[in-house]
Amino acid sequence: MRALGIILAGGNSNKLGDLSAKRAVAAMPITGSYRAIDFALSNMTNSHIQKVAVFTQYNTRSLNEHLNSSKWWDFGRKQGGLFIFTPTITAANSYWYKGTADALYQNIKFLKESHEPYVVIASGDGIYKLDYNKVLEEHISNGADITVVCKDMAPGEDDINRFGVIKMNEDGRIIDFEEKPLVAGTNTVSIGVYVIRRRQLIELLETCANEGRNDFVRDILVRYKGVKRIYGYKMDSYWRNIGTKESYYRANMDFLKKDVRDFFFKQHPDIYSRVDDLPPAKYNADAVVNNSLIASGCIINGTVENSVIFKKVYIGNNCVIRNSIILNDVNIGDNSIIENCIVESRDTLRANTVHQGTPEDIKVIVEKDFRYAL
Repeated sequence: MRALGIILAGGNSNKLGDLSAKRAVAAMPITGSYRAIDFALSNMTNSHIQKVAVFTQYNTRSLNEHLNSSKWWDFGRKQGGLFIFTPTITAANSYWYKGTADALYQNIKFLKESHEPYVVIASGDGIYKLDYNKVLEEHISNGADITVVCKDMAPGEDDINRFGVIKMNEDGRIIDFEEKPLVAGTNTVSIGVYVIRRRQLIELLETCANEGRNDFVRDILVRYKGVKRIYGYKMDSYWRNIGTKESYYRANMDFLKKDVRDFFFKQHPDIYSRVDDLPPAKYNADAVVNNSLIASGCIINGTVENSVIFKKVYIGNNCVIRNSIILNDVNIGDNSIIENCIVESRDTLRANTVHQGTPEDIKVIVEKDFRYAL
């Protein structure tokens, strides 16, 4: 593909609460064995983009560990590769990224030294499959300056007001773009994926920097909507942003539906991730599991229903886990009840623990890890 890829993965979402206290949103675990950024990375490699840069900033440790090798996504080693960029103190600059446009500008040397004519920019917190080649083809056929990938949201599917809301004319050109409006005038939202010619991106970023503007959406897309030829590309397949506790919970629960699982894991192309060498899950004599995803390295003794259990989780005797997400390396003691909850990774829940949320208010459990306490 005649494009290089950039994934913006440095953000922190306060709406995730304790879940994003020790990791970037792009590093959030998804569906048992994946991270959120795996979907953008897989889309890049499946679209034959061989040169990809990931911009990180907030709580980068777990994300950097996950991205320790490009081999998991098969990016080019001789030509291309996977590049990780973090804010760097220089003689001219000592700031963190002040916004998405500023993050791109601080790494503008990467853009200038690349040779691909186009750039695909994607956020690291979206769960979806997309062939960027089709977006690029439509971008070229429209003679567009920028193409924004968007999706029509069903009523009640998500809080539309936390996204960029788009209006297009009959030709697909964007005539209005509002970022996180108080009242949405349409149900078409931007999914945070953009295609733009590399030289034009450099020009726009330099203009923004000279004017002290830092945000890609507000200071480029919204500001230039009547000046540049900005088009929308509508996708009609599954997409969900995990920027809130509720949307993160629903994204994981969606994978309990057969059609969603088949779309991501049985239909070509595949979703790739860093692989841990773990034994298969072990189900002891008293284990009862219904409509759940159980990852490798787990030991199950109790009852698990309508839940997603991540790697290396131990569930004790007579436990009941319902409608819940148990993140990596959690130890749940005997006779515990967990319903409508998200249990943070590396937690230890003592025997006879009871945590119950509601479908309308999912409870996040963060406990002291007694296994490693002094």
